[in-house]
Amino acid sequence: MFIAQNNLQFILEVAVIIHVGIILLFNVVAVPLSLVMFLGTVITVILALIFSFDAAFLLLPFLSHHEFTHPFGPFAVLFWVTMVASSNLLTEAGIRSTSVKKLSLLLFFIIAIAGGLMHRSFLVLWLLGWAFGYLLMSKSFRRSTRITKKSVLSFVLAGAGAFALMEFLSKVLHKSVLSPMLRITRLEENTIPSLSLVLKNTTFWGHVQGSCYWKSACLGGADGYITLPVTMIQNLGLPYHIFYGVLVVKKDYIDYMLPGIFAVAFDAGFFGLLFLLAWVMIVTFSGLRVLKKYQEQRLNGSRMYLGREALLIGSLAAFLSQSLVGLFIFNRSFNSSALLTYIIISALVMAHTVTVKRTIQWCLR
Repeated sequence: MFIAQNNLQFILEVAVIIHVGIILLFNVVAVPLSLVMFLGTVITVILALIFSFDAAFLLLPFLSHHEFTHPFGPFAVLFWVTMVASSNLLTEAGIRSTSVKKLSLLLFFIIAIAGGLMHRSFLVLWLLGWAFGYLLMSKSFRRSTRITKKSVLSFVLAGAGAFALMEFLSKVLHKSVLSPMLRITRLEENTIPSLSLVLKNTTFWGHVQGSCYWKSACLGGADGYITLPVTMIQNLGLPYHIFYGVLVVKKDYIDYMLPGIFAVAFDAGFFGLLFLLAWVMIVTFSGLRVLKKYQEQRLNGSRMYLGREALLIGSLAAFLSQSLVGLFIFNRSFNSSALLTYIIISALVMAHTVTVKRTIQWCLR
C-alpha cells in the first residue's frame, strides 16, 4: 500500500519523507550563526574546488567530466548566499568580517567561471541566485534597494559578456561543447518537435497513452520524464520506467529541449503542473513571512535567530533561482539528481515554518 507504483508516487513519497525529516532535525539541532557561517564557507569552498576540477576535466584530454553543476549548483547558491548573509549579520552586530567578504567575492567569480564553462544554464542560475540573495538581504537588513536602468543594464551586460566569452573560448580552444551557439542550434532543431509532442498529447492527469517512448507500455503519466536519480531507483530495485544509456536521447527531447513547465505537464498532467506551481508559491510566501519575523526579533535585540535568518536567506535564494531556471528555462535544472536537490532546498525553507513542541508527560500508576 505504501510502496510507490510509479515515478511520480515515488517522488511524492521521498519529498514527504525529506520534508518531515529535515523539519524534525531542524527542531532538534541548534543553528547558531557561527556554525552557519562556518559550514557556509567550508561547503562553498569545497563546491568551488569540485566545479573547478570538473571544468578542467572538460578541457583536458583523456579525462571525463561529471557535470556536477546540475545536482550541486543550487547548493552552491544556497551556501554562498548564506555565507554572505552571515557576514552581513556579523556586521550588523558590530563585528568586522572583512576577510569573509573578500573570500566570498573570490569564490563568486571562481564558481561563476567554472560552472559557466560546464553549463550555460548554471551561469543563469548563479546570477539569479546572486540577485535574489541581494534583494533578500536588502529587505532583511533594511537597506535601500533601487533597481535602476543602470543596474538592470549592468546585469544584462554581465550575462551577455559571459556568454560571449564562452563562445570565444570555444573557438580558440576548439571545444564546441563550450559554445552557447551550439545549444541554440540544438534548440532550433529540436524544440518545435518536442513542443508538438507535449502540446498535442498532454492531458489533465498526464499524457495520452502510447504517446511516450514506451508506446504500448506507456502508462499515460509518470513515465520517467521527471524522475529522481536513476541510481537511487536502481539501488532500491524499483520497477519503474527509466531512461538510461542510449535511451537518454529519447528523454532529451523533453528534458533538455524544453522548460520544466512542459516536462512536468507532460509527465504529471496539468494537475501536476498546477500543484507544483502552487507549492512554489507556498514555499516562497512562507519563507518570506518567517524571514520578516526573524528580522523583527533581531531589531528587538534578540540574537536567537541570527543563524536561522542567514540560512533562510540562502535557502530562499537557491529555491527561487532553481525554480525559475527549472520551470522556465531548462528542465534538467530540477530533474533527476537536481530534483533531489530541489526537494532538500524546499524542505530547508519549510523547516523554518514548523515548530515541534516537545512535551514530557509523566504517567503515575
